Amino acid sequence: MATADLTVIALGRPDASASAYIAEIQRRLAAQDRVRYKLHAMGTSLEGTTADVLAVVGELHEVPFAMGVPRVYTVLKLDERRDKEQTLDDKVASVERLLRDG
Repeated sequence: MATADLTVIALGRPDASASAYIAEIQRRLAAQDRVRYKLHAMGTSLEGTTADVLAVVGELHEVPFAMGVPRVYTVLKLDERRDKEQTLDDKVASVERLLRDG
């Protein structure tokens, strides 16, 4: 199981807002069933096999190009554990437990 944090940045867009590009990326994520995802304020969290995460990231990197942007900068942080299964929710719960229990 791999977890990842993805940010796709469309450079050279006509205005400062990135919302249209982010919305299209979220539509593409909703249309697939290989990785679990969750939008957050600074990007999107992904969860799945490493191969699936990397394949989906490659597809999402292409989205701004398809929308007419000349340059795309994609940042991917990938965390893979092979000693145990760990989901995005597990990671958050672990920290919340420590905060609660001191």
